[in-house]
This record gives sequence, structure tokens and C-alpha cells, in this order.
Amino acid sequence: MTNAMVLGGRALREMRRTPEALFPTLFIPMFFLVVNVGQAGKIFPSASTPFLHGQGYAAFQLPSSLLLAASFGSAALFLVEDIEGGYFDKLRATPVSRTAIVMGRLLAESAKGLAIAAVLVLLSLPFGIKIASGFIGFLLLIALTAAWAVVYSGFMQLIALKTRSAAATNSGGLIFFPLLFLTPNFVPRNMLTHPMEIAATYNPVTYVMEGMRSLILEDFNWARIGAGFGIVALAGVVMLFLNVRMIRNYD
Repeated sequence: MTNAMVLGGRALREMRRTPEALFPTLFIPMFFLVVNVGQAGKIFPSASTPFLHGQGYAAFQLPSSLLLAASFGSAALFLVEDIEGGYFDKLRATPVSRTAIVMGRLLAESAKGLAIAAVLVLLSLPFGIKIASGFIGFLLLIALTAAWAVVYSGFMQLIALKTRSAAATNSGGLIFFPLLFLTPNFVPRNMLTHPMEIAATYNPVTYVMEGMRSLILEDFNWARIGAGFGIVALAGVVMLFLNVRMIRNYD
């Protein structure tokens, strides 16, 4: 764990050297929040829309923005730089465990995810959003966002390790957009058409989104919260296993 913390500190210093990279991470999710609420907010008035639980439509849309922000991870691109610069080969030649090599960057992504999620939630408060589950719910919300950021960055690292190409890694990031829009993004799952409901049901991102949504709109729906954390935990185990295996077989 000590090696992972050292490598995580190095990854955080890399992020601090490029603060301009954080601008799209904040701007684009807030842009989507404003646009989506502006387009559909009047269609779903808080007083007569049961799934809003008395809040405005912005509260329903905030999880989409949080997931989008969490999917702007830079860990995979920094990994490509290390591969191209030869640092990664030097690191593999040391007695540092393969798990620590993977976890170093992911720890940095976790810290970044916590900070970004907290800032986005605070920026969204002027839209009239309230966290119905209170301060504990706020902490769980940013923790779930950061956990998704770690999982997503981990899978992006697999693309970086496989292709060793910044262009291919960037292109691989586009996979998130189909996953985001094959969810109950604009309405609850039971209001989707049947084919879309089936797609959303089999999409793991749906359960992360619904877990976030329950923390904002409800007072601790543990079934949904547990499903969200369960998905990121399971995906995290798979992601970590595949990353370690990829590094061990790295030529």
C-alpha cells in the first residue's frame, strides 16, 4: 500500500501541473445540466411529478452530470505518456508490485473524483437542489461518484496498456456516451419504452445513476444505494484483476 500511495502522490502532482485539464471536467457536466433542465424542466413541474419527490427537475438530472464528470479521468493518458517516455518499463523493472502500479493512479483519480463531485454538487445548489438524505447522503453521493471515476479510469487504463496510443485511448473514452444514454437519463426506468427499458436494465450504469438519484431525492433508499455501490465494487474487482493481469503479461 505504501508503494501505491507514493505512486498516487506522483499522479496527483502530474494533475496539478495541468490544471487547465480540469476546466472541461467541470464546464461540460454543468453545461449539460443547464441545457437538459432548460429543455425539459417545464415538462416535469415539481408539484405534479411524483418521481421528483417535490424537487425540481435539476435534482433528477444532477446524477447524469456527476457521472459525466467522473468519466473525464486523465489517468490513462498519463499512463500512455509514461509508456512512451520509458518510465513505465523502468517501474516494471523495480520490485514494486503490479497491484501497486495499478492502484497508484487510481488513488489519484479517487481523490480527484471526490473533489470534482463535491464542487459540482455545490455549484448545483443555486438550481434549488437539496440532498434529501442530508449530510451523510452528500458524503455517500460524492463517494459513489469517485468510485465510478476509479472504475472508469481503470478500464481506460486497459485500453492504454493494450494500444499504448493516446489517440486510441481518447477514442476509447467515447464508449461512455452510449452507456450514459442507455439509462433512465431523462425519466425513471418505468416510463421508458419497452426496448429502452430492457437496455437500461442490463446497463450497469443505470444502477449507479439510480443510487445517486435516490440519495438526492429520497431519504436513504438502501436497496438502490446498495445496488449502486455493489455495481462499482464488482466492476472494480474485475477492473483491478484485468489491469494486474495485463501488466504481468506486458511485453
